[in-house]
Amino acid sequence: MKILNQIELVVKKSKFVSIMYEVSDEEVIKDILTNLKKEHKKARHIPYAYKIDMHVKKSDDKEPANTAGSPILNIIEKKKLNHVLIVVIRYFGGIKLGAGGLIRAYGEAANMVSTLNEE
Repeated sequence: MKILNQIELVVKKSKFVSIMYEVSDEEVIKDILTNLKKEHKKARHIPYAYKIDMHVKKSDDKEPANTAGSPILNIIEKKKLNHVLIVVIRYFGGIKLGAGGLIRAYGEAANMVSTLNEE
């Protein structure tokens, strides 16, 4: 497991911490997610998506269906990334973003963290 990049994005007082990891198997991903949940106890949601060859998974982590994991996975697929896990940790800022706002925020956070890797 290797952290490839990390960024922070603030949208209407909610803080989105996006981390991209290089991963080799699903056991490593379980360890990363367990550690992040311990490290970010005050975070409201920790959605993610990953792709390891043909193994693809996403999680909205209690955000409304398809508003968090799907936009993250879309970025992974659009950029043809592989052996990658992108996690976006959300600290709720008190203002509801709505489904469209969540999709944009999670997508932007995933895009930003993956774009920095291209430079």
